[in-house]
Amino acid sequence: MKDVFARLSAEGVSVWLDGVGADRLDEGGVGRLVAAGRVGGATSVASGPARGERLAALAARGATPEEAVRELSVRDLRRACDLLLPVHERTRGRDGLVSADLDPRHARDAAATVAEARALRRTVGRPNLLVKIPATVEGLEAIAACLAEGIGVDATLIFSPERHRQVAAAFLDGLERARAAGQDLAAIASVASFSLAPLDAAVDGHLARSGSPEARAMAGRTALACARLAYETYEAGLAAPRWRALSALGARPQRLVFTATRVPEPGYRDTLYVEELVAPGVVIALPEAVLDAVADHGEVCGDRVRRHYADARRILGYLPWFGVSRVAVAESLEAAGLAARVREREAVFEAVGRELDVCVRSLALA
Repeated sequence: MKDVFARLSAEGVSVWLDGVGADRLDEGGVGRLVAAGRVGGATSVASGPARGERLAALAARGATPEEAVRELSVRDLRRACDLLLPVHERTRGRDGLVSADLDPRHARDAAATVAEARALRRTVGRPNLLVKIPATVEGLEAIAACLAEGIGVDATLIFSPERHRQVAAAFLDGLERARAAGQDLAAIASVASFSLAPLDAAVDGHLARSGSPEARAMAGRTALACARLAYETYEAGLAAPRWRALSALGARPQRLVFTATRVPEPGYRDTLYVEELVAPGVVIALPEAVLDAVADHGEVCGDRVRRHYADARRILGYLPWFGVSRVAVAESLEAAGLAARVREREAVFEAVGRELDVCVRSLALA
């Protein structure tokens, strides 16, 4: 039987790794996944607490936790980019990309986001780097501005087809500004990351409170419906004159990345989001646990998106019957996602700060 990852590739699906820790880079786990052809990109590289010579040297220089995290992050981003650079070159920039987090505290400040993206691209210095920009209203301008400067962008925290359409419009705006500025459009990469599991978890919670059999029958269907309608926008965009003009100049489309693919309920098939969102040109980002599940028992049954547009609209049309406002859900998830990222970043600063203190005390005793 053909390998499941080969079957996904044959259907036009790219699999990226969702979450790369420094430990996996150190032990070579990411390199082995890339070499085996299981993953062709990475949606985040996380630098947690680090011991050893790197941290001791930072402590000796008197680095603050923020400075230490920044330096460790840059080092790990470079390593991840270098591991995936052969994929980037082989696919001519289609895959082999690595997404890097920016400071989530800037998510409502377009100017600060662009300034940080500029600095990170310059410091990392790798052609396959993308900067992650939350698709808030303010983030839409930051997305366009970064693309206008030739900075690759991963637009994140997308929870509705409507917001995805706005991201797609910002992408086109950015590329048109890049063209006017004389940028090489072929060198600019962008993806739009549509988040799945949090959307199902939030809507399923509303449906559970309704308690009716009809509401229970709707559980676990919202994220797939929204993702399929986002793909419909992507597909329609490829046929639009505005995109065709940019494509003729070498521009590459802004691919959809389906992320947050660990199912929210244990009763759901753990490979659900992979199997049900197969379509040409998509990226599916998987944490290692889901990657292993796909390798073990994943099934690929051809395109599962394009023939389901009408059904997706029907499903979303039922939600108001159960008192579910998709607008309110998306706004709540965006706010919660930003808050979670701020907490995670602060936790990393605190952990690295503790490690620096240990190193400083050790140096004092030496």
